[in-house]
Amino acid sequence: MAAMQRLGAVFVGMGEPTYPPWLKHGDAAPPLIAVRGDTRHLASPTVAIVGARNASAARRKMAALLAKGLGDADFVVVSGLARGIDSAAHDAALSGGTIAVFAGGVDIIYPRENEDLFQRITDAGGCGVSEMRLGWEPRARDFPRRNRIIAAMSLATVVVEAAERSGSLITARLALEQNREVLAVPGSPLDPRAAGANNLIKQGARVVTEPADIIEAVTPMLSRPPAPPAGVVSAPSPDEPAGEPDDSERARIVEALGPTPIEIDEIIRLTGLPARTVLVVLLELDVAGRIERHSGQRVSLL
Repeated sequence: MAAMQRLGAVFVGMGEPTYPPWLKHGDAAPPLIAVRGDTRHLASPTVAIVGARNASAARRKMAALLAKGLGDADFVVVSGLARGIDSAAHDAALSGGTIAVFAGGVDIIYPRENEDLFQRITDAGGCGVSEMRLGWEPRARDFPRRNRIIAAMSLATVVVEAAERSGSLITARLALEQNREVLAVPGSPLDPRAAGANNLIKQGARVVTEPADIIEAVTPMLSRPPAPPAGVVSAPSPDEPAGEPDDSERARIVEALGPTPIEIDEIIRLTGLPARTVLVVLLELDVAGRIERHSGQRVSLL
Protein backbone atom coordinates (compact mmCIF):
# COMPACT_ATOMS: atom_id res chain seq x y z
CA MET A 1 0.00 0.00 0.00
CA ALA A 2 2.88 2.36 0.79
CA ALA A 3 4.51 1.60 -2.57
CA MET A 4 1.21 2.26 -4.34
CA GLN A 5 0.84 5.57 -2.53
CA ARG A 6 4.37 6.65 -3.53
CA LEU A 7 3.51 5.75 -7.12
CA GLY A 8 0.29 7.75 -7.05
CA ALA A 9 -1.73 4.58 -7.63
CA VAL A 10 -4.74 3.00 -5.90
CA PHE A 11 -6.42 -0.39 -5.70
CA VAL A 12 -10.00 -0.66 -6.98
CA GLY A 13 -12.00 -3.72 -5.98
CA MET A 14 -14.93 -5.32 -7.75
CA GLY A 15 -18.11 -3.82 -6.37
CA GLU A 16 -16.62 -0.36 -5.85
CA PRO A 17 -18.27 2.46 -7.86
CA THR A 18 -15.14 3.12 -9.92
CA TYR A 19 -14.60 -0.52 -10.96
CA PRO A 20 -15.16 -0.69 -14.76
CA PRO A 21 -18.81 -1.83 -15.11
CA TRP A 22 -18.31 -4.01 -18.18
CA LEU A 23 -15.10 -5.57 -16.85
CA LYS A 24 -16.84 -7.08 -13.81
CA HIS A 25 -19.09 -9.05 -16.16
CA GLY A 26 -16.15 -10.26 -18.26
CA ASP A 27 -14.47 -13.64 -18.33
CA ALA A 28 -12.23 -14.22 -15.28
CA ALA A 29 -12.69 -10.62 -14.15
CA PRO A 30 -9.91 -9.62 -11.72
CA PRO A 31 -11.34 -8.99 -8.24
CA LEU A 32 -8.79 -6.25 -7.68
CA ILE A 33 -7.07 -3.91 -10.14
CA ALA A 34 -4.28 -1.41 -9.63
CA VAL A 35 -4.94 2.01 -11.16
CA ARG A 36 -2.21 4.57 -11.75
CA GLY A 37 -3.66 7.98 -12.50
CA ASP A 38 -7.16 9.42 -12.29
CA THR A 39 -9.97 6.88 -11.81
CA ARG A 40 -12.72 9.13 -13.21
CA HIS A 41 -12.83 7.48 -16.66
CA LEU A 42 -13.08 3.89 -15.40
CA ALA A 43 -16.88 3.96 -15.20
CA SER A 44 -17.28 5.75 -18.56
CA PRO A 45 -18.37 4.04 -21.82
CA THR A 46 -15.18 2.70 -23.39
CA VAL A 47 -14.07 1.45 -26.81
CA ALA A 48 -10.84 -0.46 -27.46
CA ILE A 49 -8.66 0.46 -30.43
CA VAL A 50 -5.92 -2.07 -31.17
CA GLY A 51 -3.63 -3.00 -34.03
CA ALA A 52 -0.16 -3.69 -35.34
CA ARG A 53 3.01 -2.50 -33.63
CA ASN A 54 4.71 -2.00 -37.02
CA ALA A 55 1.70 -0.08 -38.30
CA SER A 56 1.73 1.89 -41.53
CA ALA A 57 1.59 5.68 -41.39
CA ALA A 58 -1.88 5.66 -42.96
CA ARG A 59 -3.25 3.28 -40.31
CA ARG A 60 -1.71 5.26 -37.45
CA LYS A 61 -3.50 8.28 -38.88
CA MET A 62 -6.73 6.28 -39.08
CA ALA A 63 -6.38 5.14 -35.46
CA ALA A 64 -5.91 8.76 -34.41
CA LEU A 65 -8.97 9.87 -36.41
CA LEU A 66 -11.14 7.18 -34.79
CA ALA A 67 -9.84 7.89 -31.28
CA LYS A 68 -10.39 11.63 -31.62
CA GLY A 69 -13.91 11.09 -32.95
CA LEU A 70 -14.78 8.74 -30.09
CA GLY A 71 -13.45 11.24 -27.55
CA ASP A 72 -15.55 14.00 -29.08
CA ALA A 73 -18.60 11.73 -28.63
CA ASP A 74 -17.78 11.17 -24.91
CA PHE A 75 -16.31 7.68 -25.27
CA VAL A 76 -13.06 6.76 -23.53
CA VAL A 77 -10.45 4.93 -25.61
CA VAL A 78 -8.79 1.81 -24.19
CA SER A 79 -5.60 0.28 -25.58
CA GLY A 80 -2.42 -1.53 -24.56
CA LEU A 81 0.24 1.23 -24.70
CA ALA A 82 2.16 -0.70 -27.38
CA ARG A 83 3.95 0.84 -30.33
CA GLY A 84 2.08 1.65 -33.52
CA ILE A 85 -1.72 1.68 -33.43
CA ASP A 86 -2.00 1.65 -29.62
CA SER A 87 0.27 4.68 -29.25
CA ALA A 88 -1.53 6.61 -32.00
CA ALA A 89 -4.92 5.91 -30.40
CA HIS A 90 -3.82 6.91 -26.89
CA ASP A 91 -2.18 10.10 -28.14
CA ALA A 92 -5.23 11.24 -30.12
CA ALA A 93 -7.60 10.42 -27.25
CA LEU A 94 -5.86 12.49 -24.58
CA SER A 95 -8.45 15.27 -24.55
CA GLY A 96 -11.40 12.85 -24.36
CA GLY A 97 -9.85 10.38 -21.96
CA THR A 98 -7.85 7.19 -22.45
CA ILE A 99 -6.95 4.12 -20.40
CA ALA A 100 -3.79 2.06 -20.89
CA VAL A 101 -3.94 -1.58 -19.80
CA PHE A 102 -0.58 -2.99 -18.67
CA ALA A 103 0.68 -6.56 -19.06
CA GLY A 104 2.99 -6.04 -16.07
CA GLY A 105 2.68 -4.05 -12.87
CA VAL A 106 1.46 -0.46 -13.06
CA ASP A 107 4.98 0.66 -12.13
CA ILE A 108 6.46 -1.03 -15.22
CA ILE A 109 5.97 1.04 -18.39
CA TYR A 110 6.31 -1.26 -21.42
CA PRO A 111 7.76 -0.47 -23.87
CA ARG A 112 10.08 1.98 -22.12
CA GLU A 113 9.90 4.34 -25.10
CA ASN A 114 6.29 5.09 -24.15
CA GLU A 115 7.09 6.51 -20.71
CA ASP A 116 6.56 10.05 -22.05
CA LEU A 117 3.25 9.01 -23.64
CA PHE A 118 2.02 7.51 -20.38
CA GLN A 119 3.00 10.68 -18.55
CA ARG A 120 0.86 12.65 -21.00
CA ILE A 121 -2.01 10.21 -20.43
CA THR A 122 -1.95 10.75 -16.67
CA ASP A 123 -1.40 14.51 -17.01
CA ALA A 124 -4.55 14.65 -19.17
CA GLY A 125 -6.63 12.78 -16.56
CA GLY A 126 -6.28 9.27 -17.97
CA CYS A 127 -4.84 6.24 -16.21
CA GLY A 128 -3.08 2.91 -16.43
CA VAL A 129 -4.68 -0.33 -15.21
CA SER A 130 -3.22 -3.72 -14.30
CA GLU A 131 -4.24 -6.91 -12.50
CA MET A 132 -0.58 -7.78 -11.86
CA ARG A 133 1.36 -6.94 -8.71
CA LEU A 134 3.90 -4.11 -8.50
CA GLY A 135 7.30 -4.90 -9.98
CA TRP A 136 5.93 -7.59 -12.31
CA GLU A 137 7.91 -7.55 -15.58
CA PRO A 138 5.61 -8.56 -18.46
CA ARG A 139 6.22 -11.96 -20.06
CA ALA A 140 4.90 -13.21 -23.39
CA ARG A 141 2.08 -15.14 -21.66
CA ASP A 142 0.93 -11.98 -19.86
CA PHE A 143 -0.09 -10.12 -23.02
CA PRO A 144 -3.10 -12.35 -23.85
CA ARG A 145 -4.19 -11.88 -20.20
CA ARG A 146 -3.83 -8.12 -20.72
CA ASN A 147 -5.83 -8.37 -23.95
CA ARG A 148 -8.62 -10.13 -22.06
CA ILE A 149 -9.02 -7.07 -19.85
CA ILE A 150 -8.92 -4.67 -22.81
CA ALA A 151 -11.73 -6.65 -24.49
CA ALA A 152 -13.81 -7.11 -21.33
CA MET A 153 -13.83 -3.50 -20.18
CA SER A 154 -14.83 -2.17 -23.63
CA LEU A 155 -18.19 -2.04 -25.37
CA ALA A 156 -16.41 -2.84 -28.62
CA THR A 157 -12.95 -3.68 -29.96
CA VAL A 158 -11.82 -1.98 -33.17
CA VAL A 159 -8.97 -3.65 -35.07
CA VAL A 160 -7.30 -0.99 -37.23
CA GLU A 161 -4.48 -3.07 -38.71
CA ALA A 162 -3.39 -6.62 -37.94
CA ALA A 163 -1.49 -9.41 -39.63
CA GLU A 164 -2.86 -12.96 -39.76
CA ARG A 165 -1.01 -13.92 -36.57
CA SER A 166 -1.47 -10.93 -34.31
CA GLY A 167 -2.17 -10.22 -30.67
CA SER A 168 -4.91 -7.86 -31.87
CA LEU A 169 -6.82 -10.85 -33.24
CA ILE A 170 -6.59 -12.47 -29.79
CA THR A 171 -8.22 -9.34 -28.38
CA ALA A 172 -10.95 -9.52 -31.05
CA ARG A 173 -11.62 -13.21 -30.29
CA LEU A 174 -11.81 -12.51 -26.57
CA ALA A 175 -14.22 -9.65 -27.24
CA LEU A 176 -16.52 -11.96 -29.21
CA GLU A 177 -16.39 -14.59 -26.47
CA GLN A 178 -17.51 -11.94 -23.97
CA ASN A 179 -20.45 -10.72 -26.07
CA ARG A 180 -18.79 -7.48 -27.16
CA GLU A 181 -18.86 -5.87 -30.60
CA VAL A 182 -15.92 -6.41 -32.97
CA LEU A 183 -15.19 -3.97 -35.78
CA ALA A 184 -12.34 -3.73 -38.27
CA VAL A 185 -10.87 -1.25 -40.71
CA PRO A 186 -10.51 -2.82 -44.19
CA GLY A 187 -7.13 -2.71 -45.89
CA SER A 188 -5.40 -3.55 -49.12
CA PRO A 189 -5.33 -7.29 -49.93
CA LEU A 190 -1.72 -6.74 -51.01
CA ASP A 191 -0.63 -5.56 -47.56
CA PRO A 192 0.05 -8.47 -45.15
CA ARG A 193 -0.48 -6.08 -42.23
CA ALA A 194 -4.17 -5.84 -43.24
CA ALA A 195 -4.80 -9.59 -43.63
CA GLY A 196 -6.06 -10.10 -40.09
CA ALA A 197 -8.52 -7.20 -40.19
CA ASN A 198 -9.78 -8.25 -43.63
CA ASN A 199 -10.37 -11.80 -42.37
CA LEU A 200 -12.36 -10.47 -39.43
CA ILE A 201 -14.62 -8.63 -41.88
CA LYS A 202 -15.08 -11.82 -43.90
CA GLN A 203 -16.16 -13.55 -40.68
CA GLY A 204 -18.78 -10.91 -39.94
CA ALA A 205 -17.02 -8.04 -38.16
CA ARG A 206 -18.50 -4.62 -38.85
CA VAL A 207 -16.61 -2.43 -41.33
CA VAL A 208 -15.23 0.83 -39.95
CA THR A 209 -14.32 3.81 -42.12
CA GLU A 210 -15.18 6.64 -39.71
CA PRO A 211 -15.96 7.18 -36.02
CA ALA A 212 -19.72 7.24 -36.71
CA ASP A 213 -19.57 3.53 -37.64
CA ILE A 214 -18.33 2.67 -34.13
CA ILE A 215 -20.73 5.00 -32.35
CA GLU A 216 -23.68 3.49 -34.26
CA ALA A 217 -22.62 -0.02 -33.24
CA VAL A 218 -22.15 0.65 -29.52
CA THR A 219 -24.90 3.18 -28.76
CA PRO A 220 -27.62 0.47 -28.39
CA MET A 221 -25.39 -1.28 -25.83
CA LEU A 222 -25.49 1.72 -23.51
CA SER A 223 -29.14 1.10 -22.69
CA ARG A 224 -28.70 -2.47 -21.48
CA PRO A 225 -26.49 -3.96 -18.78
CA PRO A 226 -23.63 -6.24 -19.85
CA ALA A 227 -24.49 -9.94 -19.83
CA PRO A 228 -22.03 -12.11 -17.89
CA PRO A 229 -20.49 -15.07 -19.74
CA ALA A 230 -21.82 -18.51 -18.84
CA GLY A 231 -20.45 -19.95 -15.63
CA VAL A 232 -19.56 -16.64 -13.99
CA VAL A 233 -19.80 -16.73 -10.21
CA SER A 234 -22.04 -13.93 -8.96
CA ALA A 235 -20.80 -11.62 -6.24
CA PRO A 236 -22.15 -12.62 -2.82
CA SER A 237 -25.10 -10.69 -1.49
CA PRO A 238 -24.18 -7.84 0.88
CA ASP A 239 -26.75 -9.30 3.28
CA GLU A 240 -24.62 -12.43 3.79
CA PRO A 241 -22.58 -12.29 7.01
CA ALA A 242 -19.08 -11.07 6.23
CA GLY A 243 -16.98 -13.09 8.66
CA GLU A 244 -13.19 -13.16 8.49
CA PRO A 245 -11.96 -16.52 7.11
CA ASP A 246 -9.99 -18.47 9.70
CA ASP A 247 -6.77 -20.40 9.10
CA SER A 248 -8.50 -23.77 8.79
CA GLU A 249 -10.83 -22.41 6.08
CA ARG A 250 -7.86 -20.93 4.22
CA ALA A 251 -6.05 -24.26 4.43
CA ARG A 252 -9.07 -26.14 3.02
CA ILE A 253 -9.26 -23.78 0.05
CA VAL A 254 -5.52 -23.98 -0.68
CA GLU A 255 -5.75 -27.78 -0.43
CA ALA A 256 -8.46 -27.76 -3.10
CA LEU A 257 -6.19 -25.82 -5.46
CA GLY A 258 -3.39 -27.15 -7.61
CA PRO A 259 -1.46 -26.43 -10.81
CA THR A 260 -4.46 -27.56 -12.89
CA PRO A 261 -7.15 -24.84 -13.27
CA ILE A 262 -10.34 -25.54 -11.32
CA GLU A 263 -13.70 -23.74 -11.41
CA ILE A 264 -14.52 -21.55 -8.41
CA ASP A 265 -17.92 -23.24 -8.19
CA GLU A 266 -16.11 -26.56 -7.80
CA ILE A 267 -13.94 -25.18 -4.96
CA ILE A 268 -17.10 -24.05 -3.18
CA ARG A 269 -18.63 -27.53 -3.63
CA LEU A 270 -15.50 -29.42 -2.54
CA THR A 271 -14.81 -27.34 0.56
CA GLY A 272 -18.44 -26.87 1.61
CA LEU A 273 -17.60 -23.27 2.54
CA PRO A 274 -19.79 -20.22 1.83
CA ALA A 275 -19.17 -18.54 -1.52
CA ARG A 276 -18.17 -15.32 0.24
CA THR A 277 -15.45 -17.09 2.24
CA VAL A 278 -14.02 -18.77 -0.87
CA LEU A 279 -14.03 -15.50 -2.84
CA VAL A 280 -12.33 -13.60 0.00
CA VAL A 281 -9.57 -16.20 0.36
CA LEU A 282 -9.04 -16.32 -3.42
CA LEU A 283 -8.73 -12.53 -3.38
CA GLU A 284 -6.08 -12.80 -0.63
CA LEU A 285 -4.18 -15.40 -2.66
CA ASP A 286 -4.51 -13.30 -5.81
CA VAL A 287 -3.09 -10.18 -4.14
CA ALA A 288 -0.25 -12.30 -2.73
CA GLY A 289 0.57 -13.55 -6.25
CA ARG A 290 -0.09 -17.18 -5.34
CA ILE A 291 -2.84 -17.98 -7.87
CA GLU A 292 -3.46 -17.43 -11.56
CA ARG A 293 -6.92 -16.77 -12.99
CA HIS A 294 -8.09 -18.45 -16.21
CA SER A 295 -11.08 -18.21 -18.50
CA GLY A 296 -14.33 -19.80 -17.38
CA GLN A 297 -13.94 -18.58 -13.77
CA ARG A 298 -11.10 -21.05 -13.11
CA VAL A 299 -8.05 -20.60 -10.90
CA SER A 300 -4.81 -22.46 -10.28
CA LEU A 301 -1.85 -22.25 -7.89
CA LEU A 302 1.31 -20.62 -9.21
